[in-house]
Formats: sequence, C-alpha cells, structure tokens
Amino acid sequence: MTRVLSALVLIPVVVGTIWFLPPIATLVLAAIAALLAFVEYAAIAAALDTHVPRVISGAGVLAACTATGIPGLPVDVVVMTALVVVGALAVASGHPGPAILRDTAASILPIVYIGLPLGALAAARTLAGREAVLLLAAVIVVSDSAQYYTGRAFGRRPLAPAISPKKTLEGAIGGMVFGTLAMVAGGRFVFASTAMAVLALLGATIAALGIVGDLFESLLKRSAGVKDSSHLIPGHGGVLDRIDSWLFAAPVYYVFVRYLA
Repeated sequence: MTRVLSALVLIPVVVGTIWFLPPIATLVLAAIAALLAFVEYAAIAAALDTHVPRVISGAGVLAACTATGIPGLPVDVVVMTALVVVGALAVASGHPGPAILRDTAASILPIVYIGLPLGALAAARTLAGREAVLLLAAVIVVSDSAQYYTGRAFGRRPLAPAISPKKTLEGAIGGMVFGTLAMVAGGRFVFASTAMAVLALLGATIAALGIVGDLFESLLKRSAGVKDSSHLIPGHGGVLDRIDSWLFAAPVYYVFVRYLA
C-alpha cells in the first residue's frame, strides 16, 4: 500500500510538470532529481570508503544538468572545468596513494552518470515537446513492467545472478519486446515522419539500455552492501533507484531527438 500511495503522489507531480508547465519546469524537476540522486550516490561511495567532495561534485552535477538541459549552453566547458577543479583538489590534498585515482574518478563520474542524462531529458522536452518525454517514460515503464511479469511467468535463466539474482533472461527479453512495441505504437504519433524500423530499433535500444542502467546501479549498491540508495520514497527506495533505467536510456533518446527525429 505504501508503494502505491507513493506512486499516486509522484506520478501526477512528474507528469503534470512535464505536460502542463513550460520546459523550464521540467529542467527544474530534473535538477532537483539530479541533486537528490547525487546525495544518494555520494552515500554509496562513502560506504565503499571512497571520498567524493559533495559541494564540488554536486555543483558539477547541477551545472551539467542545466547546461545539457538548455540547448546551446557549453556542456564541454562544464565537464572540463569539473575535471580541472577535482584534479586540483586531489593535488591540494597532498596525500599520494592508491585512493587518489579512485576518489578522483568517483568525483567525476556523477557529473556524467547523473547530470548529463537528466539534463538530456529536459532538453528533449525543449527540442521535441512534452509528448516526446512522456513517450520515453511510457517505454521505460512498459519495459520495466514487462520484465517483472514476464520474468515471473517464464523466468528460468538468471540474467546477472551476481548483481541482481531476481532478474532473468526471459524477463529481459519480454521487457525489450514490449518496450519496442510501446515505442512503435507511440512513436507513430509523436514522430510521425520516422520510419517504423527506426522506431523499433530505438525502442529496443532504450529497453536494453534501461536494463543495463538498472543493473549498473544494482552493481554499485551490491558492492557497497546496501539494498536501496536511500529511503526517501516510501516503498520505492531512493531517487537513484527510480531513475536508474532513465540514466542509461536518456542519452540515446536525446541523440535521436536532436539529430535524427
């Protein structure tokens, strides 16, 4: 019941922001999600005995999200600046050792892993409209649901047992099939001039990358020995748990919307 109630609150907020408010509201929502997800990421890093400078890396995540979300802003400058600042902090620490490379890499990763993909979602709202963003959401939701129900009904072979024991190959196939169908069905209205074969390829790619994104976050959590990224959303875990599929699917969708649609 807690899980259902949380969904009943979150879904209208997200869908309402995307559908009824101007594009800047979607960017603000993406930035809030990025900041919350980064805080959870930093906690996972700390559980792995890895130091991430929260102010510097968090600012980099927000800057990358904003620069990507507003087409025309210099995303490359944001990423390069973050690299220089984090590197300078490593030098200023004055403590050589094996942790330097690990901590520096972990400080840069959330900018690319969280900031850029969520900014790409906001950019898709500006470039292709509210329907395009909700179509991506529908494809991911359909794919996730199909993975669960197909896996329960037909799942026999584990997909990645060391990372996520409950995921099965059959469930992944079901998610890709239904995710592809959802993109083809919805894409005929949102991207009317795009060939059906291209929509099918896009849908399959989004579903596959969504699975990889889910497994990547599960890998981080399992490595840190935690079940959920946080307990912020009752019944659902943390923000990072809810957007893990989006983080890998959004970049390819952004490329399609910007250069191919």
